[in-house]
Amino acid sequence: MSNRTTSRAAARAHSTSWRGSAPILIASVCWGTTGTAASFAPAGTSAAAIGSAGLVLGGSLLYLTGRGNRLRLSKSERWLLILGACAVAGYPVTFYPAVSRTGVAVATVIALGSAPVFAGLLSWLTGHGRPTRRWCLATMLAVIGCTLLVLGPQLADSRAHIDLVGVALAMGGGLTYAVYSLVGSTLIARDHPSNTVMGTMFGLAALLVLPVVLASGPAWLAAPRGLAVALHLALFTTFLAYRLFGYGLRHTTVETATTLTLAEPAVAALLGIAVLGERLPTLSWVGLAILAVALAALAG
Repeated sequence: MSNRTTSRAAARAHSTSWRGSAPILIASVCWGTTGTAASFAPAGTSAAAIGSAGLVLGGSLLYLTGRGNRLRLSKSERWLLILGACAVAGYPVTFYPAVSRTGVAVATVIALGSAPVFAGLLSWLTGHGRPTRRWCLATMLAVIGCTLLVLGPQLADSRAHIDLVGVALAMGGGLTYAVYSLVGSTLIARDHPSNTVMGTMFGLAALLVLPVVLASGPAWLAAPRGLAVALHLALFTTFLAYRLFGYGLRHTTVETATTLTLAEPAVAALLGIAVLGERLPTLSWVGLAILAVALAALAG
């Protein structure tokens, strides 16, 4: 009888874990299409403008569709929500300039690789508990795999120049991602509706980055290709992805969630091969295999 009860408990625990992991992995697939989609934008369009436009449109949609439930927040929770919105708005204005200074590969590795580490430290410092050994091992392997995957073509180049400002900006992107993930996870864990939490946070962030879109010149949005790119980023990489991400945060820890999102560069690399005709060296394929093992261990 006890063995049967234990088996049922284990099955429930596995089901709950997968209910959190699966939506986040699907969200990562959506995020992984960002680079490929952005490559079809009109020539000369800045990366910051593309990312901000997606956030303005997608964030507004998240807000409008998340208004069915009213948020009843305490004063401290309101400030927490504002902090999360500022962090969301901070991501495109730190990560995309980092891309322009260090390149897509380096910025992606630093931002996505540092985000789980920041998330684990912030969770520990804010009293959410010390990260588990399993998470630490899986995260270490995932970061190594991500690094080999993305930087494989550049690791053999001894002439590579390191832009310290770009590195700092990329780490700032990782920190902002960790902050708004932790804020969302905290509010959702207090039984606030995930759709409303994410919608309100991203709706506020959309207002904050609107000046970036206007200042960069929104004329590119009038071109069919520009509008198509912006709509893809809004509907898939912002609206759908963060709906799924918010749901996943209800069923998993923020440390695990941010580590699982390291699947994003793997998706981006595979799309680059399939759609853009790019090639990966052997070292990158090794990194992809290590990343896949780490994510499978964490999700399972």
